[in-house]
Amino acid sequence: MIVARTLPALVLTGGLLTALSACAAAPVGPVYGGGEPVGMGDDLYGFLVTMKGARAVDEVEAYVTCVVAGYTLEKNAGFARRVRTNVKEEGGVWIADAVYSISPTLPRGMKTIDAEVTVADCTERGIPTV
Repeated sequence: MIVARTLPALVLTGGLLTALSACAAAPVGPVYGGGEPVGMGDDLYGFLVTMKGARAVDEVEAYVTCVVAGYTLEKNAGFARRVRTNVKEEGGVWIADAVYSISPTLPRGMKTIDAEVTVADCTERGIPTV
């Protein structure tokens, strides 16, 4: 009788441990896939970035903003202006397709980025910039 009571407990414990180990293996938080800029002529650049684990569109947009700010500093420019950003989700992967103008001086418009300030903010929030 003791063996009969012990066996179900072992099976239950084994199943529980398997479930817990699967949870431990799952990534915690977002996974940033990176993205390469593509020159589109003049001061325009296209960015295609991917991300897993985002909970909302604004998290993906924040990531693309950080990538743009990092690239802007690499180009020795100080500012960027968002032209457009399209975000979609396919099978758990978020994709942002964005176009920005990059310039050494503050461009006109409301959706501008000061690259130094933005990179510092991204670093503080743990969002990669390239």
